[in-house]
Amino acid sequence: MLAPAVTGPRSWTASTVDDPRCWRYSLPDACWAPFETVRESNRKAPRPLTQIRLSNALSSEFTRALEPMRTALESGRGFAIVQAPAGPTLGGEDLRLLYWLVGQGLGRPVEQNVQGTLLYDVRDMGQDLTKGARVSVTNYESSFHTDNSFGTKVVDYVGLLCLQTAKSGGRSQVASGFAVYNELYARHPEVLETLKRPFHVDRRGGVREGEAATIQFPVISGNESELLFRYLRYWIEAGHEKVGQPLTSTQVTALDLLDEVLNRPDLRAEFDLTPGDMYFINNRWILHNRTAFEDYPEPERRRHLVRLWLQASLVGT
Repeated sequence: MLAPAVTGPRSWTASTVDDPRCWRYSLPDACWAPFETVRESNRKAPRPLTQIRLSNALSSEFTRALEPMRTALESGRGFAIVQAPAGPTLGGEDLRLLYWLVGQGLGRPVEQNVQGTLLYDVRDMGQDLTKGARVSVTNYESSFHTDNSFGTKVVDYVGLLCLQTAKSGGRSQVASGFAVYNELYARHPEVLETLKRPFHVDRRGGVREGEAATIQFPVISGNESELLFRYLRYWIEAGHEKVGQPLTSTQVTALDLLDEVLNRPDLRAEFDLTPGDMYFINNRWILHNRTAFEDYPEPERRRHLVRLWLQASLVGT
């Protein structure tokens, strides 16, 4: 039986989400000493960044210091931004290290492709989405989606470190899956039955030897108190094309109505990142979008973000 999703902080809309000033968090003072300890240790004995792991003691310090952010991700609005550090600007490598450690304070980093990439550079590489590229290496608008919708295991949190912004565009937008579910339940309950049935999803970039080119998942699963979204429409369309099973008119209508709701300005929050910002979302029920952008001609000024996928230790997904 279909039931409306829970109300409260997680089912926010543009008019009910908390003040934008609350979305941003200063890095807690308790994080700086562990960061300096790790940075100094790595200067003496350099290692690749992704091989650096916090000791149990330092990990506990980060975890405790980041608890307000974790609460926001799990039981609040579902997204949070750690502001660029005040005072002397950290260099790019130090920012990456700080981001890597903050990520470990929130969860366990997981691989983002079959090559085993843990820190993934998000920037326009001039590739073509229609020829197999991921949206993350183009300047296209991404459309509202969740990351790794084709993965066998759900990614709990997605992080993005902003190193450079675009000349124009590239604005971040987020929508609560709970609010989206409630809106569909109130106006189009019939499409929820379709969205809860499996679709073929293109496993672009995630296919290992011997695996099928697509995987089947519903767009919405879980229950009304713990919703789980797996969605990027283009991957669904490409998946059905690959297996030679065109989407039915019922499926197309369901996806159209879902996109219509997701693109309503009254259901989303939006903001611009600045260099040094670290942006985290709950990837289970927050859908996010990045608008199209125009870059600077100089390579060193081009938009550059670094993505991190995290498995949260406090949840069993």
